[in-house]
Amino acid sequence: DDLLAVVEEKQVTDLIFAITGEMCDEMFNALMQAEDQGVAVATMPMVYEDLLGRVPIFLLRSDWLLRSFVDQVRAKGFYELAKRLVDIISGLFGILFMVLITPFVGLLILLESGWPVFYTQNRLGKNGREYSIIKYRTMREAYREDGKPLPDKERITRVGWFLRRTHMDELPQFINVLRGEMSLIGPRAEISHLVNDLQAKVPFYRARLLVKPGITGWAQVNFGYAATVEETGVKLEYDLYY
Repeated sequence: DDLLAVVEEKQVTDLIFAITGEMCDEMFNALMQAEDQGVAVATMPMVYEDLLGRVPIFLLRSDWLLRSFVDQVRAKGFYELAKRLVDIISGLFGILFMVLITPFVGLLILLESGWPVFYTQNRLGKNGREYSIIKYRTMREAYREDGKPLPDKERITRVGWFLRRTHMDELPQFINVLRGEMSLIGPRAEISHLVNDLQAKVPFYRARLLVKPGITGWAQVNFGYAATVEETGVKLEYDLYY
């Protein structure tokens, strides 16, 4: 009731509203009048995105995905074509570089831990379709006395540690990019059972599958690896912003 009076008294220049339920007619009319008077009106999610570069998934309702994301993804045909051309060009350059270094990397892997040089694993791609991701092998097979495999940290080879540290182990993924299974930029590709587990704990998690996974991406650059459900939620906010 007092919104317009407060705007005038305090000489307000910007209004940010965080209304999660139904907006009453009086509030809507007051916001419109304030905007007519030159006041900038914005929603909390919009400001959150502008300030932090990510989407506030824990503060949004489920219909946000339909209103703000699905329609935009389907509408950008020219963008998808341009993105695919960039993927093809980057994929060719990536594979050329991979061909040049594979004899050296492969020899180091063979000398330290034997065959194979490459490692494949099923991951979920766009629309939940499975594909085989390709990497240089960075771990060896090693088991405890009870037959259970050792933890990953104990299985990483010295060559594998270097490849992971420099992200060179991901170079073979340019093959996936050329095949159209991945993109240069996108969310990190995840294993099927991990996606099924996290979508029950993190809002909108499966929305990542509306686009192709990427070799790198907004979330990987801004957040890195997520070790907990809470960190996964923050990383997803970056993915959905992208």
